[in-house]
Amino acid sequence: MLLSPLAERFGAKRSVIAAIAAFSLFTILSAPLGQSLTALIVLRLLLGFGEGVHIPMLSAITSRWFPIGERSCANAIWGAGILLATATAPLIVIPLINAIGWRPMFAVLGVVGMLLSIPLVWFGVKDEPRREWGVSDVELAYILSGRGTSDVAALRTPRASYVRDRRFWLAVAGGTLNAFCAFGIINWLPTYFNRAKGIDFERLGWPLALVFATGIAGIILMAYLGDRLQRRTLLASVGFLVAGVMVYIASMVNNLGLLVLFFAIAVFFQSAYAAQEYAIVQRLLPAEKVGAGTGLYNGLSVLFGGVGGSLIPGTIVAKTGSFDAGIWSIVVGALVAAFILFVLARTIRY
Repeated sequence: MLLSPLAERFGAKRSVIAAIAAFSLFTILSAPLGQSLTALIVLRLLLGFGEGVHIPMLSAITSRWFPIGERSCANAIWGAGILLATATAPLIVIPLINAIGWRPMFAVLGVVGMLLSIPLVWFGVKDEPRREWGVSDVELAYILSGRGTSDVAALRTPRASYVRDRRFWLAVAGGTLNAFCAFGIINWLPTYFNRAKGIDFERLGWPLALVFATGIAGIILMAYLGDRLQRRTLLASVGFLVAGVMVYIASMVNNLGLLVLFFAIAVFFQSAYAAQEYAIVQRLLPAEKVGAGTGLYNGLSVLFGGVGGSLIPGTIVAKTGSFDAGIWSIVVGALVAAFILFVLARTIRY
């Protein structure tokens, strides 16, 4: 929230590289300093501060290179990278921890991530389309024609502050609940499988990978539907409704196969929001403030939703002793998100 306006002025590409260097460095430092809980907390705070401009700058770059009608797929491409990391992490991290320990694992991930990501961004990413980058006049005209919002109300007041737009705050509320559900599932699913359903930790690699891998398939399909139907917010609302129902059904079963199936369906449909998220936000923001506006949106969503996704289920488990009750809080969050996005869908004209 604090750095995104400055990062947008500094340059989106350069800011992405700086963010990668920062969060890789703080990940690496978790290896030598990981014996201290205080150091771990400080390093995770610094990691969040360092990576904070990453997604807002990706949003800014996407909004400059793609017209509105194609932005669900455009944003979904890099969003799928985050889901791919989540899906493959259990297959990589658990064997690494068993082989070398959890502290050296941080160093390996940080070093490899930095060596792969920085060259890819340096050589493969440009801030905006220009003729000198090989963009033809026809393509440049096509991109520019679809850059700004096509929302009629926004076109009438193109300089109006987005912080005064109640639709932006409805999007923030939806994003907060999405982060609550996503962080709740990511953070609590391994513990839930282990403690509530009695599944050994060593057996969690493939089940967790399959659950999160469905999110990748979901985000691809939902992004296609978002661009094809141009009903992104309504599609996300329906996705949350189905996801909440599936998580509740999953809490009622103990069979590993059924657990994986129902949680996989839930993640698949929740990805409807992940596929549309930044396309929705970009529609509500002035073209020159996409980075700063996404930073505010993403910061508030992660601050309240991400923290809540860890804190609220954990507090419920601590108070009740029931991991099912903790998971049910995610069900409630998904259903409330479905309602808020339905209301937002009624206010955005396509």
